[in-house]
Amino acid sequence: MRRCIWSFMLLLSAVFIVFSLQTVVAGENPPDGDAILRKIGKRYASAGTLSARFHQDVPLQNLGIVRKASGKVYFGRPLKMRWDYEAPEAQMFLADGEYFYFHPAGSPEVIRRKIDEKSIGGKIPLLLLFGKEDISAMFQVEEAILRDGPLVVLRLIPRGDGAPDIRRVDLLVDTKNNLILEVHLFDRLGGENHLYLSDIRFDSVLPADTFRFRNPSGMPVVDG
Repeated sequence: MRRCIWSFMLLLSAVFIVFSLQTVVAGENPPDGDAILRKIGKRYASAGTLSARFHQDVPLQNLGIVRKASGKVYFGRPLKMRWDYEAPEAQMFLADGEYFYFHPAGSPEVIRRKIDEKSIGGKIPLLLLFGKEDISAMFQVEEAILRDGPLVVLRLIPRGDGAPDIRRVDLLVDTKNNLILEVHLFDRLGGENHLYLSDIRFDSVLPADTFRFRNPSGMPVVDG
């Protein structure tokens, strides 16, 4: 159970079928990855809320299968998020700004963990964008690779020991709208987590209780 939760948090997050990256067209200037990351960070830092549909692929290499999930995600400031999983089965993952709450499908208990932005933010880049840190303070651009049209892949590596469990993060960004469309995370143990976002909306008015943990079934809450 705890290993499942840790794997989820290393995403998570969400880590995925690896990019098929294109090389830069001859004669075309390579994109300025640092400038793009700064613009992305500024766009997300100025947003109060974000909501999106998500699809997640997590390869289970030992089993030779890919675990797939989908649903809707919400982010708020600071350090708030909510993942409502719809498929393959309903489950919830919530951060209220102070604690993470995770209720695995079919579990008789809810797992609670204190938020530590320094350690958790590096594992969940989208949460970091809604925290107090600048993403460029924890990650640096190793490579920026052109895709189609305004799409660019930013290959990020951790700075120092700010994200010790992460080997690399690939972001697919829309440079026209400064949107993150995909997050591909690779940890140091060989794990992957691939997150695909759609219907992305900034500063939507969310219900007041979106990031409030509720336990109508009275399940025990255990620290883990």
